[in-house]
Amino acid sequence: MAPALAPAEVDRKYEHGGSRLHFLEERDEETLSRRLINLGQSNKVRSATELFDSMRASGLQPSAHACNSLLACFVRRSSLADAMRMFKFMKGERMATGHTYTLILKAVASNEGYASALEMFNEIEDEEDSKENVDVIVYNTMISLCGRAKDWRVVEKLWRRLEENSLRGSLLTYELLVSIFVQCGQSELAIAAYQEMIQNGLDPSEDIMKAIIASCTKEGKWEFALATFSKMLSAGMKPNIILFNSMINVLGKAGQDELAFRMYGLLTSSGLDPDQYTWSALLSALYMSGRYWDALELFQGIKAKHPTLLNDHLYNVALMSCEKLGQWEHGLQLLWMMEKSRLKMSVVSYNHVIGACEVASKPKVALQVYQHMINQRCLPDTFTHLSVIRACIWGSLWNEVDHILEEVAPDSSIYNTVIHGLCLRGKIGLANKVYAKMRSIGLVPDGKTRAFMLQHIATED
Repeated sequence: MAPALAPAEVDRKYEHGGSRLHFLEERDEETLSRRLINLGQSNKVRSATELFDSMRASGLQPSAHACNSLLACFVRRSSLADAMRMFKFMKGERMATGHTYTLILKAVASNEGYASALEMFNEIEDEEDSKENVDVIVYNTMISLCGRAKDWRVVEKLWRRLEENSLRGSLLTYELLVSIFVQCGQSELAIAAYQEMIQNGLDPSEDIMKAIIASCTKEGKWEFALATFSKMLSAGMKPNIILFNSMINVLGKAGQDELAFRMYGLLTSSGLDPDQYTWSALLSALYMSGRYWDALELFQGIKAKHPTLLNDHLYNVALMSCEKLGQWEHGLQLLWMMEKSRLKMSVVSYNHVIGACEVASKPKVALQVYQHMINQRCLPDTFTHLSVIRACIWGSLWNEVDHILEEVAPDSSIYNTVIHGLCLRGKIGLANKVYAKMRSIGLVPDGKTRAFMLQHIATED
């Protein structure tokens, strides 16, 4: 303890280390500590500092709680130098608690960044005298600080160190872990943290369950998502439209179309109205399950009952079904409807219709759609050219194939496709010409093209 000052010295109220000292009539440490706590909580930093220094000068020891209150006051005022002095005093007096470490780590992170706080935390962990006071709350503080910086790798290490130091995560620990991992796109880690949380007998909040279902959707873990959703319902929670849509989405992507439609039934029975995302997920569920006709029928139902909800994505799923079925006429109708509705037109929409024409062996229609998209100032991509070229080859439109090759930028995949198609149609002479041109402009043939050329090297058209 600091040596006590004689009353005569204190009466002069001299400055000691920049702080004004007062004569203390009250000598009870507990009473003075409570006074110091109240001053700290009221954010009266000057008065609290003077009382603290006066107690020390009088040989009185403030309690750890009182010191933490003053430390918190320094932290709130962003006075890192004062906070560090208080922290060092408490460590020297072996008064530092888990709350002390939490406060100083927050102060360092706020002023110098989370990396400096992490460095201090590692030093604290290595000190035998300090290690016993590093509890789960201190770990939660560091996890939160690193999580704000999106440093999920350090967060994972801190999580593992909890177990290594025989500490058990709290509900807040796992909520932080799941939230951080989800925000950082680490779905597998989020799910692992959630599973450990359940194993430890902790009940997750509704927000955590929602985050886990979102992670399961991303990872395609529909069974785990369904189990989590059921747990929510059992706990009396009421899922919102976003959660229902996530469930329909993950089930649909997994080919579980029947379960997806049962989920839709739960959605409507809960008094919620389906939105664009609901219909999109249901259409995708039918498409992923190969139920293309049902997808088109559902689209017609949406168009009839909810026309204002139609968007480009819903149209594109219907166009994908048309492509699979070779329903080029239906596809054309949908395409014209999209253009008439002034929806966002993308190359994808045109590609699906051209693909439907390819499946239905309608090369001339495919060419018309191809020309129309160019007139609409929608630039074809590689997939457009591949599809229309295949349609023309199987429709024996050789001049049109040659014309497209003249128009497009040199692309190995396109030339390879042309050569494959020509060889399969027995047009070896034409194939040789295209192959020669391909090599002359520096494009590299694939293995299949080289095999065709070796096989027919001496063959004439």
